[in-house]
Amino acid sequence: MGEEATKTLLEYGVPDTTTGALSSIVRPAVNAANFELKPQFIQFISNDSFAGLPNECPVSHIASFLEKCDTVKINNVSEDAIRLRLFPFSLRDRAKRVVER
Repeated sequence: MGEEATKTLLEYGVPDTTTGALSSIVRPAVNAANFELKPQFIQFISNDSFAGLPNECPVSHIASFLEKCDTVKINNVSEDAIRLRLFPFSLRDRAKRVVER
């Protein structure tokens, strides 16, 4: 049996082109019948977006993002599913390009 080639950290963050994914974020399936993230909540997340600038703290951004995400609960939808769908809206400029490559 052959061993799998060791991946670099960068390779783990690169989208898998064999699945057609356009982002390095893999969103879990949702089994809720009427799952919708309201535009007002998406705007709420976007208002405090992270660009990856030297004067920005990624740890503070994540803490703020998680605090905001914890204000919404949807039946039959996991916290991870909500967070992974909202996270790209919390990014802009350089930080967003890193996720989208």
